[in-house]
Amino acid sequence: QVQLVESGGGLVQAGGSLRLSCAASGLSFSRYAMGWFRQAPGKEREFVAAISRSGGKTYYADSVKGRFTISRDNAKNTVYLQMNSLKPEDTAVYYCAASYSGSYDYPRTRRYEYDSWGQGTQVTVSS
Repeated sequence: QVQLVESGGGLVQAGGSLRLSCAASGLSFSRYAMGWFRQAPGKEREFVAAISRSGGKTYYADSVKGRFTISRDNAKNTVYLQMNSLKPEDTAVYYCAASYSGSYDYPRTRRYEYDSWGQGTQVTVSS
C-alpha cells in the first residue's frame, strides 16, 4: 500500500528555515502529483504547495509564495518543502499528499484530488 512519511519538522524562531521531506513507497512515484497541506489548531486543513509528477510545474498558496519552495526527486521517491522566512502563522502540522496523475502533468491544489496522506510533521515557529 501507499506510504508517505514526513520528516524535518521542529521548533524554529521567526525568520528561520526548515526543510521538510516526504518519502513515498508503494507507488509509481513519477506518476503522482505531490502536495503539501497544513493544519493549525482549530482550523481547516489548507493547501500550501503542489508539484506536478515530472517536477516541471509548481503552484503555491499566496500566503507562502516567495518563501516556500516545493521540489521532488523522482529517483529517490521523495518530495521536499523548503521553508524560509518562517512566521508564527506558519505554525501547523504539515502533511504530504499524493495524487495519481497518469500522463497528466500539472499540480493539484484541492484536498479531494489527493488519495494518499502522510501522518504529518509538526512545525512550530516562535516569535
